[in-house]
Amino acid sequence: MNSAYILTGGNMGNSLENLSRAATAIAKNCGSIIAQSSIYRTAAWGNQEQPDFLNQVLLINTLLEPLVLLKKLLDIEHLMGRVRDKQNDPRTIDLDILCYNDLVLDSTVLTLPHPRLHLRRFVLVPLNEIAPDLEHPVLHKSIKQLLQQCPDTLNVKKFSW
Repeated sequence: MNSAYILTGGNMGNSLENLSRAATAIAKNCGSIIAQSSIYRTAAWGNQEQPDFLNQVLLINTLLEPLVLLKKLLDIEHLMGRVRDKQNDPRTIDLDILCYNDLVLDSTVLTLPHPRLHLRRFVLVPLNEIAPDLEHPVLHKSIKQLLQQCPDTLNVKKFSW
């Protein structure tokens, strides 16, 4: 069994409902959800002229290999109406594999761990909530340490209804 951390996020439509739908689809098509962070509201990263995002990190146990998992996640995005026009544009749902076991992979379609994981508070804050001691297999620092050293200053707040 493999462990994968997946970042879910979105800022179009009913983002809260979209995160729930994505988690249900992930559990059905990718593997069992073992842990999930709180939901966080974050200002858009990169293109700030858009609505705030809601983000959550899921830990799943999966039998899928990384590239098959990626394909399943892209299929879920497509079924939920994700359109990939420009980088950092608004989206209904975004599903990113952050880490897969302690695998280091650099292919044309997937880089693990996620290459910008350590640079983004909207990733590190929810990941730190469920896996503060997880070690980044390239940087050899814990998620807690990476969060403390993160240069990103965007505000990341727990979402409240």
